[in-house]
Amino acid sequence: MLRPTTTPELQEAITGAWADATTLEVRAGGSKEALGRDAPAAQSLDLTALSGIVDYDPAELVLTARAATPLAVVRAALAERNQHLAFEPPDYAALLDSTRAPTLGGTLAANLSGPRRLSAGAARDHFLGLSAVSGHGELFKSGGRVVKNVTGYDLSKLLAGSFGTLAVLSEVTVKVMPAPEETCTVLVHDQTAAQAVSWMTRLTATPIDASGLAYLPLPACGRSKVHAVRASGGAVTALRLEGIGASVSARLQALRDGWLADAGHGYETTVVDADDSRVLWNEITDCHLLSGHGVVWKLSVPPARGADVAARLTAVLDCEVLLDWAGGLVWAVVRGDAAQEALVRGTLRDCGGHATLIRASAAERRRCPVFEPLAPSVAALSRRIKGAFDPGGILNPGRMFA
Repeated sequence: MLRPTTTPELQEAITGAWADATTLEVRAGGSKEALGRDAPAAQSLDLTALSGIVDYDPAELVLTARAATPLAVVRAALAERNQHLAFEPPDYAALLDSTRAPTLGGTLAANLSGPRRLSAGAARDHFLGLSAVSGHGELFKSGGRVVKNVTGYDLSKLLAGSFGTLAVLSEVTVKVMPAPEETCTVLVHDQTAAQAVSWMTRLTATPIDASGLAYLPLPACGRSKVHAVRASGGAVTALRLEGIGASVSARLQALRDGWLADAGHGYETTVVDADDSRVLWNEITDCHLLSGHGVVWKLSVPPARGADVAARLTAVLDCEVLLDWAGGLVWAVVRGDAAQEALVRGTLRDCGGHATLIRASAAERRRCPVFEPLAPSVAALSRRIKGAFDPGGILNPGRMFA
């Protein structure tokens, strides 16, 4: 195992591996080792020592940290100044049966975002700059501390979601935002998935400005620590409001005067306070409401098609679904050990979505495509990019595609 403690040592380690044609498994915290194809490499490149906040300027809303800095450390530093990572990075450790802690660099490399992606954007939208080492040992930088400083190719957007297959991040700069002053969640009980998605998608076009919209079926509600959700006795549609106190109160009143009456049609509604709201959305973010058994798929679809895709899934598979991002994200837990990828991806016909296998056995992750298969033209472009950044194919080989 290679354990560089500085960026020059990282560069030296990768240069040596490239010269020796030694493949490297890149990892920071290791919480997402089971995410992606199972493709072991000859050596492990452990970035644990590349940790710590390098610079934090609350007034400029920007933070720079070494890639393996734990998310918990970043969050604690931001909380002291009433700021946060607005893209709400998830922690999939429990979902992937890991005891390791997620890192800032690993989160950006996987481009993982939570429920607030609906209003704040994806992780890559907050990724301002980086220092990294390519697969042939070249140290390069891209971006800066503010968006207007970025010139040339915005490589942070390219490396976000590349799962360490193009270059190894050593230092990253992200945009941070003021934490909301107030938060509350409105629960609408007993809607069907189709009713919930119709209501949620219409709400996204209004000034209500919800920062979270999710549909939780009965089994998911039963796993929640929030009493109002757990004791609902049926499905729950959750809507989160965040911001300054006066704004949250005004939008909540607007909901009560119009949109809740429209959504309800006799359905019961409940408003939960800030503490319960934070617990619930943490559960949704970190996938704690999903079953602990079975194969887990993450399907990204046009929000208006979320209920349709969910219905197709449950019609052809023994599975459980949960909808986030106003219907744009469908979590599916397929019972059993088989990924059933043909049936899962078949439900996406005619809707333009894509499916990613999140949790499955190592054998299944070797056998079937974990990520949505690329069109031939896109695959050819991806190979050219891989060849430019990692000509020897030593960085996480086979992690994304065979």
